[in-house]
Amino acid sequence: MKILVTGGTGFLGGAICKMLRARGDKVVSLARSRSANLEALGVEQVQGEISSLEKVIAAAEGCDAVIHTAAKAGIWGSLADFTSANVGGTLAVLGACEIHGIRKLVYTSTPSVVHAGGDIEGGDESLPYPSHFAAHYPATKAAAEQHVLAANGPTLATVAIRPHLIWGPGDHHLLPRILKRFGENRLRFIGPPKKVDVIYIDNAAEVHLNALDRLEVGAPCAGKAYFVSQGEPIALDDMINKMLRACGQGPETRRIPVGVAHAAGLVCESVWSLLRRPTDPPMTRFLAEQLSTAHWFNINAARRDLGYKPRVSLTEGLARISEWWMREGRHAR
Repeated sequence: MKILVTGGTGFLGGAICKMLRARGDKVVSLARSRSANLEALGVEQVQGEISSLEKVIAAAEGCDAVIHTAAKAGIWGSLADFTSANVGGTLAVLGACEIHGIRKLVYTSTPSVVHAGGDIEGGDESLPYPSHFAAHYPATKAAAEQHVLAANGPTLATVAIRPHLIWGPGDHHLLPRILKRFGENRLRFIGPPKKVDVIYIDNAAEVHLNALDRLEVGAPCAGKAYFVSQGEPIALDDMINKMLRACGQGPETRRIPVGVAHAAGLVCESVWSLLRRPTDPPMTRFLAEQLSTAHWFNINAARRDLGYKPRVSLTEGLARISEWWMREGRHAR
């Protein structure tokens, strides 16, 4: 097949491109920048914004399927920017599928689309979208997911994948932020330990390929969303300390009360809004909520309909992080 991967230069998108090329598929990446790694893999690269219908149409020409990973993520930013990238970009992808007669669309969503602020322990796909979101990111991702699932029909089969806390070698977001905060003596845990789901990068990429291969008009997975993870819920502080130790750092043991974190988030949001600072604040109410609540999910539906099985265990993934860190990660800080 010839497959368009939006966000191909990203952590997840790059891993998906690599797996697709390894099995012989032709791949086109649409991203804002070019990548030497993708060039070495033989991936055709189109530069442009995901919200540009013209660019998406051009990138999707001749493709049999789309894996849409591109998104604006984060805890801070304007609603307009999040809406443009996450909702506008997804509508552009759907438009390109219609124009080119593409019959498969795999969409990367997030479990945050069902997080209403409290603990989620063993939740499944029957969880509803909340009536209110604590940040623009989950709100716009939920809207985009609903567009994708609603577009499933007789000419286009769609599916949404909800991976949580993707980690692994080459991560330029989660691990570097943890290490930076620890190194600056700013890392703290919030409230009592709560379990969360995580997913190793190779497992996250592979389940997208599983979904692509099983997706057809009328297939059991068509028009549905799926939670995916390691299938091993772990206390967030334990996971962070395991990652720190894999990089020769840590552990961190200090905690602050949940109420203090929420108050700090409110103050930071007010200051950053007033001064119109372009950087992310150190704390927001959404971040405090995410770091102080349990959110792990039942992945039986993904196992059943997508044939998902996390091949890389938590232990193996951490060993790979340690090896990568010693080889190149510490030099890239």
